[in-house]
Amino acid sequence: MTASEPEDSVRNEQRQGEADEGRRLEAAQLGADLGTRATLVQFSSAFCQPCRATRRVLAEVAHMVDGVSHVEIDAEAHLELVRMLDIVRTPTVLVLDADGRIVRRAAGQPRTADVIAALGEAV
Repeated sequence: MTASEPEDSVRNEQRQGEADEGRRLEAAQLGADLGTRATLVQFSSAFCQPCRATRRVLAEVAHMVDGVSHVEIDAEAHLELVRMLDIVRTPTVLVLDADGRIVRRAAGQPRTADVIAALGEAV
């Protein structure tokens, strides 16, 4: 790993976030209903340890905040969606508003406080 790799990763996430602007996801694409206020979409893979911890955090937040649902998607089983959204690592979390618009994207294991703050943009 070089010193520039983390910086490149941050720039890549920023570009992906900019590409998400205005993009909407439908319940049919996710295989689950959208939350009435927001939806936390998690892309995971089978042997991803941070994915398990992310699942716990997102489920906890969805349980705490009315109208928020958590949808976990197996990245390997949904390659078309992964490619369409340019998901490059797991876990990746998308925060959708009530209409399914992507308002936030994050790769890696999130902290509960960060998820709650991101929900503030969606609701």
